[in-house]
Amino acid sequence: MNADRPDTDHRPSPEALLHQAEQEGRGRLKIFLGAAPGVGKTYEMLQTAQAKHREGVDTVVGVVETHGRKDTEALLPGLEIVPRRQVEYSGHVLEEMDLDAILARRPTLVLVDELAHRNAPGSRHPKRYLDVEELLDAGIDVFTTLNIQHLESLNDVVAKITRIRVRETVPDSIIDRADDLEVVDLTPEDLIQRLKEGKVYVPAQAERAVRHYFQPGNLTALRELALRRTAQRVDDQMVDYMRAHAIAGPWAAGERVLVGVNDAPSCAAVVRYARVFADRLHAPWTAIYIETSRTHRLGEAARDRISECQRLAQRLGGEAVTVPAADVTQGLIDYARDNNFTHVVIAKSQRSRWSELWRGSNTHRLIRRAGDIHIHVIAEPQREVGAKSSVIPEIGESVAARPDRVDAAPYLGSLGIVAAALAVGEAMQYWLAVQSISLVFLTAVLASAIAYGLWPSLFACLVSVLAYNFFFLPPLYTFTIADPENVVALFFFAVVAVIASNLAARVRAQAVAAQQRAKTTEDLYLFSRKLAGVVTLDELLWATAYQVALMLKVRVVLLLPEGESIAVRAGYPPEDLLDEADLAAAKWCWQNNRPAGRDADTLPGTRRLFLPIRTGRGAVGVVGIDNDSPGPLLSPDQRRLLDALSDQTALAIERINLAADLDRAKIVAETDRLRSALLTSLSHDLRTPLASILGSATTLDSYGSRLDEQARRELTGTIREEAERLNRFIANLLDMTRLESGAIEPRMGAVDLAELIGSALERATKILAAHRVELDIPADLPMLDLDPVLFEQVLFNLLDNAAKYAPSGSLIRIETREDRGRVRLAVIDEGSGIAPADLERVFDKFYRVHAQDRQRAGTGLGLAICRGFIEAMGGAIVAENRRDRPGAIFTLTLPMSAKVRQPTEAIAK
Repeated sequence: MNADRPDTDHRPSPEALLHQAEQEGRGRLKIFLGAAPGVGKTYEMLQTAQAKHREGVDTVVGVVETHGRKDTEALLPGLEIVPRRQVEYSGHVLEEMDLDAILARRPTLVLVDELAHRNAPGSRHPKRYLDVEELLDAGIDVFTTLNIQHLESLNDVVAKITRIRVRETVPDSIIDRADDLEVVDLTPEDLIQRLKEGKVYVPAQAERAVRHYFQPGNLTALRELALRRTAQRVDDQMVDYMRAHAIAGPWAAGERVLVGVNDAPSCAAVVRYARVFADRLHAPWTAIYIETSRTHRLGEAARDRISECQRLAQRLGGEAVTVPAADVTQGLIDYARDNNFTHVVIAKSQRSRWSELWRGSNTHRLIRRAGDIHIHVIAEPQREVGAKSSVIPEIGESVAARPDRVDAAPYLGSLGIVAAALAVGEAMQYWLAVQSISLVFLTAVLASAIAYGLWPSLFACLVSVLAYNFFFLPPLYTFTIADPENVVALFFFAVVAVIASNLAARVRAQAVAAQQRAKTTEDLYLFSRKLAGVVTLDELLWATAYQVALMLKVRVVLLLPEGESIAVRAGYPPEDLLDEADLAAAKWCWQNNRPAGRDADTLPGTRRLFLPIRTGRGAVGVVGIDNDSPGPLLSPDQRRLLDALSDQTALAIERINLAADLDRAKIVAETDRLRSALLTSLSHDLRTPLASILGSATTLDSYGSRLDEQARRELTGTIREEAERLNRFIANLLDMTRLESGAIEPRMGAVDLAELIGSALERATKILAAHRVELDIPADLPMLDLDPVLFEQVLFNLLDNAAKYAPSGSLIRIETREDRGRVRLAVIDEGSGIAPADLERVFDKFYRVHAQDRQRAGTGLGLAICRGFIEAMGGAIVAENRRDRPGAIFTLTLPMSAKVRQPTEAIAK
């Protein structure tokens, strides 16, 4: 325990407490993890479940695959098994876990075998682990099994080991969210023996497995992966527990190495030493830079050295973090304790003894405050080639804390502030006879520290002391001090001024850093909101290019796949061309999903750095950046910022692509539906009249001389009727084609509705021969703006539809009336009506209401053409059912003509 910090300073981590709060009401997940099939995961899960069942826990089996193993099947009796759901797919019946039945049953614990399983098409979730997530969200505990080769992050590693690519994977977040992780381990020899005994696969399959997958080397490597991944998860759980319970670390349950970096030329050697040291301990390691008020006074060269050290740590397999803190040693110790680091590596300072006595030693303070943390102070590393400094600064200190060129403006500003304070002091002494003039100069020192920082404020302190002595301490206008009390007062004034300037400058630096972070956070938030409202890909790419260029001060180019290659889609400033070297680097980045180009390990000679824009499903694009300044393009902090921007962009691109895929899928589905309907309609509506025509014509040709006059007239009539029917069908197809292509241009004019109704009735005489027709048309009906040809076709289709679905001898009524500046025409029949769900669908292309026997089936085009024609003329059509009796009503709403009303003549019946 650190003696310098009382226990009361240790509080639970807010993140850990928030995580605990999120887990409340959520089920617990326990994963039985194995290195390979056959180690006994399902058997162990069932044994544990039986123990829970005996303890009174409500346990059910959601899905358990025994694979015919009798010892596993023997553990099922006594457990309630939820029947599986049957799904038909490609002519086969598949059985899947019934998620809805389990949610309705709401047991305390459910067993779900084979977490990486892919569900059958048509299931609610494509993967079984998503079913488990829903069960956990419902507050149900889950036991499940998983093999290590199914983890997404280990997919490539497993493929290299076994030479087999596993297709069914689960994200690593499943392991990270597991409350309990139990490794079911078996030695390779025992597992191979179980395989040979037929306890894993059938003999023929077992023999192939031994030759290919179940080799001792493969199993040993998979076993190590399983144990290492479990150890990593256990270590994360321990850190979370320590944070949640405010336990000061470290707990030396596992070794973790932290190395401090600064801008010294020898920093790279310290990082390499930390890597070697961590390898000896088989421990994870992190390179940390403590950002203090001095950081903002660093020159570009110093910042580049820090960035290069952090990038070196990442290339060597470590992590790189930057942590803001007021004090270097305290920030380093706090981070080490919070993250359970057991070893801290720093370089030995070569400063003189007098310098350490005057300024103190961060190394000594670190050792005093370390507590149970091991501090490794390494000797001066071999100097880097080209290093100019002969002194290695301590951790957190800078060899370039002062810029090479001094900016005179802050010092002139500080001098002006002191001059203003002098004028105020003179005025106060002359007019108010105030003696405490030193407070005025102290205010000037604080103002200089807030406005300009540490060094200008120290300059202001020196000038204030001299001015106060020269103008206000007797004897005046000399630097001599006669009164010893004034010497003491001047000394303490100088001390207070120096302390105040340091504190004010430190607060200013922290405020500047906080403002920068707040601005970055706000920019990211605004960028995410902007992406949420983007609907087109071009708009998204432009917004991304502009945001990256604005926040990182670089030139940006964005490339997306086109066929087998990639092409520039956006840039800022606008730039559409890449030279051959840059294009090669961009293609390599896209194909390998790794950085390429400047500052990368691949094709470093190019002008740009190319980074993949990727999601969990892979790369979706490439971003290229460059600038005119020499040295590294991005610091680690900027790289993380670019990664954050790229991640948001990738998700937005994937969202737009998914929406486009969904639209295309809908179009394809609609096209397939229309094609199927068209083929069905053609096969029926063309073949039926053609068959009738062909049969009648054949009969006339073969037996014409034997038939009487009545029979020949009937056959001739049949040929004529079926030919008219065929003509109507082809006309409907042509009309629909005109509607789809937008070729319909109504020739509007003032027409008399009564004449159009009479013309349509005359045309439909044969169709309506078996029905009674009744008209209700007011005599003073106004003229209408219509295309007479199109409207007559609409009326004919409505009458034809009514004749199809209304029984023989029933009444078909046509009513018209004027209603608020428009005319409404209704065609009313006495058929069986329309199902409520079909009232709108009857206007879809090729949609047919199921007709009764002996009713003529329609083509499914007539009503669709009616709606298309009426809307083209500025009207509307709706379908509804009669309220007084069975039957359908089709109501047309029509525009009135601007001409004067004309009387409507009566229609001869």
